[in-house]
Amino acid sequence: MTSDEQQRPSWDEYFIMLAKLAAIRSTCIARQVGAVIVMNKRVLATGYNGPPSGSAHCIDQGYCYPGLVNCDASKTLPSRAIHAEANAIAQAAKHGISTRGASIYVTLEPCLSCLKLIISAGISEVYYETAFNTQENISLRDTFISEGLINLKQIQLSKTSLEKAILLLNDPASSRLLTTDAT
Repeated sequence: MTSDEQQRPSWDEYFIMLAKLAAIRSTCIARQVGAVIVMNKRVLATGYNGPPSGSAHCIDQGYCYPGLVNCDASKTLPSRAIHAEANAIAQAAKHGISTRGASIYVTLEPCLSCLKLIISAGISEVYYETAFNTQENISLRDTFISEGLINLKQIQLSKTSLEKAILLLNDPASSRLLTTDAT
């Protein structure tokens, strides 16, 4: 094996990849987003965006609202989805897990509402893959940062980590064990 094949993803890459896996559970038509709350390198809770429990899923209906392909198509109707960050925080609360001092890894930079919720939940660090906030939101976001309420950092997966993840997702580890044992 070469050193590239033996290289492990950083912890940040690992948790972003877990958030990406959570995102595949999303039932949102507009965009799939995942979140993972972590403390001391231990996953506390995960979440993905979609409607509240018990409500019809957009992908099952084929639309968000009758006549709209997705929630982004309307300037007046609110999104039906609970954001991934809010769902992860709700899962932690539902199971009595404190998020004070934790970090959250998200596939999409949190909107201002979620950022305020994250701060209120005691989460001190946000790691995200894709930027989201518009220019008008950035000044308030930056105020929260300058007040020391939150730290934000964009994470980009290395090509090596991404390729290794794809390879492992396509090739079950158990099949390699069987091959190794047989030789």
